[in-house]
Amino acid sequence: MNANPDTPVFLISVAAELAGMHPQTLRQYDRLGLVRPKRTLGSARRYSLRDVAKLREVASLSSEGVNLEGISRIMLLEDRVHELEQRVKELKELLAEELIKRPGARVFAAGAEGEVITIKPGTRGERSNKVVIWRP
Repeated sequence: MNANPDTPVFLISVAAELAGMHPQTLRQYDRLGLVRPKRTLGSARRYSLRDVAKLREVASLSSEGVNLEGISRIMLLEDRVHELEQRVKELKELLAEELIKRPGARVFAAGAEGEVITIKPGTRGERSNKVVIWRP
């Protein structure tokens, strides 16, 4: 069984231990918006594996001398890159589906002079018996 990395399962004490931090640090990061855990009906924080990974990334960047504002900006940009990568993937899939639905909508061939030409589906390009010598 594969666990979903976004499932909020860890109490703040467990998440803090997994990330190597004090629970108060996690509360501060939540207030700053660096890592926003899900909340239970009673408003208790629940952290996911992805949240713990983000906490570790925050700790790593902090140890490299990046301040919290810089870390916030870096993580925001990384999230945006991830969103855009997902969108590109979706668009590629849509394009592939569209190409499968409309096979032969555009056909290309080589022209007499070696250029690329568009021809109607089901037809052939003009044939030529010319001999062309190519010299670089």
